Amino acid sequence: MFGATVLVPLLTGLDPSVALFGAGLATLIFHALTGFGVPIFLGSSFAFIAPIISVMKLGGPAAVGGGLVAAGAMYLLFSALVRLLGTARILRVFPPIVTGPVIIVIGLTLAPTAVQSAQSAGTPGLLLAGATLLAAVVASVFARGLFKMIPILIGVLVGYALALATGQVAPERLEAIAQAAWIGLPNFHAPRFDWTAILIIAPVAVVTFIEHIGDVVVNGRVVGKNFLEKPGLSRTLFADGIANMASATLGGPAATTYAENTGVLAVTRVYDPAIIRIAAGFALVFGLCPKLAAVFQSLPSPVLGGVSILLFGMIASVGIRTLAEARIDFAHSRNLIVVSLILVLGLGGAKFVIPLGSGSLEVAHMALAALVGIVANLLLPERLNQTEADPHGKPEQG
Repeated sequence: MFGATVLVPLLTGLDPSVALFGAGLATLIFHALTGFGVPIFLGSSFAFIAPIISVMKLGGPAAVGGGLVAAGAMYLLFSALVRLLGTARILRVFPPIVTGPVIIVIGLTLAPTAVQSAQSAGTPGLLLAGATLLAAVVASVFARGLFKMIPILIGVLVGYALALATGQVAPERLEAIAQAAWIGLPNFHAPRFDWTAILIIAPVAVVTFIEHIGDVVVNGRVVGKNFLEKPGLSRTLFADGIANMASATLGGPAATTYAENTGVLAVTRVYDPAIIRIAAGFALVFGLCPKLAAVFQSLPSPVLGGVSILLFGMIASVGIRTLAEARIDFAHSRNLIVVSLILVLGLGGAKFVIPLGSGSLEVAHMALAALVGIVANLLLPERLNQTEADPHGKPEQG
């Protein structure tokens, strides 16, 4: 989980040391609240990158923390709803036809950021970004075993080595590495609650909620246990929410379950949750090393841009895969309408402002797109898919 957990704060402007410390703490909290029986590591979620970047520009890291705490509270709400209504009924509100396009929006919204980072240093930087991207692609396609699971980390390592060899690491960054202490507390900061930040960040929990269910189910299949029954989905959601809130309260990114976690378990066949807790301990220790954080912060923008091109594209592709695996039939206008609304509102920068006394409440971008998608999916009757006529006047099947 190391590469992704560090990469998210580097891309968003948060502190990587706080992210590592928060991930370790979140993982230990999750294990304690689920009875120490689920082999899952919690780390920085890619789904929150775009809204975090937006909120960083509006209100800084404190506002980001408040939004992420609210996202964790959403998990607690989902947990209560699962306990009250059951898993099947909850999933009807968040089907693939809604979550798939939202994931696509997450990836494509970040595309300009990736390209700008890759081009930020002119031709030398663009070549460095290309080499970084190539290394990540080669690792993803041709590597075997554990190395195939960490193409982003391999790309970063190769890109950074080339940057050092070609003198593209800023001298002041190298000086900062030399002067940084080996041991020290991360730059913790308290959250600040702002409604605009909350409405931008918290709705992403809808996507990570569905991801959580998938992670818990597949993780259980790999290990040979049914974690939906014991400790139960409502309990794992509750634990994930509390863990996420703990990381955000310290000033770190959202800490959620990982699909990569399942891949590591499958490759290593090490299922003992105690090993995951040892990894969490390493994350806590790494978070207490300012020199390591200085190394992370010295990564040139083209290196981050190179891996981001692949990473953000992969996020959008996961959304497309979500629609494909659900076998969404786009011959039906109902499905086209739901997906179209989410894509256009999410990518077009739409916003809805609600006057509130002397101030206002703004629902924008991904939050608005997700909300409209959920409502449209619930209001448009499913029977439209069965009764819709084809151009020749015959009813379509399926």
